Amino acid sequence: MIFTKICLLPLEPSRRLEFNLQLFAEGGDKTEEPTAKKRRDARKKGQVARSQELNAAFVMLMGFFVLRILWEFIYGNIAEYTIYTYSNLAEQGTSLESIRAIFLGVMLLFAKTSLPVMLGIMVIGLGINLFQVGLVVSTEKLEPKLDNLNPINGFGRIFSKRSLVELFKSILKIIIIGFFLYLYLKDQIPFMPYFIYYDLATSLTRIADIVFTLAFQIIAVIMVLAVADYAYQKWQTTQDLMMTKQEVKDEYKQTEGDPQIKGKIKQKQRQMAMMRMMQEVPKADVIITNPTHLAIALMYKPGMVAPLIVAKGQDVVAERIKRIAKDNRVPIVENKPLARALFHAVQVGDSVPQELYQAVAEVLAYVYKLKDKKLNRNSNAA
Repeated sequence: MIFTKICLLPLEPSRRLEFNLQLFAEGGDKTEEPTAKKRRDARKKGQVARSQELNAAFVMLMGFFVLRILWEFIYGNIAEYTIYTYSNLAEQGTSLESIRAIFLGVMLLFAKTSLPVMLGIMVIGLGINLFQVGLVVSTEKLEPKLDNLNPINGFGRIFSKRSLVELFKSILKIIIIGFFLYLYLKDQIPFMPYFIYYDLATSLTRIADIVFTLAFQIIAVIMVLAVADYAYQKWQTTQDLMMTKQEVKDEYKQTEGDPQIKGKIKQKQRQMAMMRMMQEVPKADVIITNPTHLAIALMYKPGMVAPLIVAKGQDVVAERIKRIAKDNRVPIVENKPLARALFHAVQVGDSVPQELYQAVAEVLAYVYKLKDKKLNRNSNAA
């Protein structure tokens, strides 16, 4: 790690003061991977990994593929209509009706021959966009921004790192495609002058073969470059969305809440639960203790299936339960095995489990017996 320091040198070098500027930049470096929320927010804004090269490669591939398949159909229809038009032009003349008929025929011919190509290009264009970014509807890129009119910002975008990368990619693509064009055409050019000796149909067929072969070779090269560009765009998008440690912390606070506030809320909830639990202790029939570390308050009323745990605690909480029980004259019974079993097996508000019925019943019977003796003594004394 490089530390940048500013040194203020007084007259005595031994008393030099040093300031570490690295401390001021702490958390400023974007070293953290973008979170899922960051990616979702960027996606809503239209900031997604998308390669124009991949779109262009697949559109060209589909266009030339459909042209290659339908070449004879397209060539046949164009040749047939051309022959028909020029053959009947002398008979029909150049009246307004004949010109209108020729124009409508050309429009119909254009629709019949180009519609399959255009449809194929549209389908592949939509498909490759869905593959890259899915279904994203965002108008933020269309919103006018005054910063775009600032010439300084404009120059900054022109000479930015991204623009230089795009320039390098374009030059590299021109060089590679030009190289493959040269490799292919250097063997074909010497034979092209002989096309003048062929009839028109043969010449067009030979030219079409050369064009389609050349096109598919170039498309293969562009496809390789497009795949590499798509990988680069994904990497670049991730780099643009990188976050600082402070941004990650702030986002966590926004989504999950401030840890300090959450801690205080939980503490307040525990305090309220403790208060409610202590309010139930005076209603208990008996407190079973460990005797010093554990205390469990049981309550049983007629109609209950089993006794209910109204409070429990250990150490300080146990002492508080016993103190409240003494103040309210709730019997306290020491039973170490039963206290441990109830403390670890039952939560506050739950009933006593069936396997502890017998032990709890003995304790309650003992408590009720003591209460009966006390009542009898009070009545005899009266």
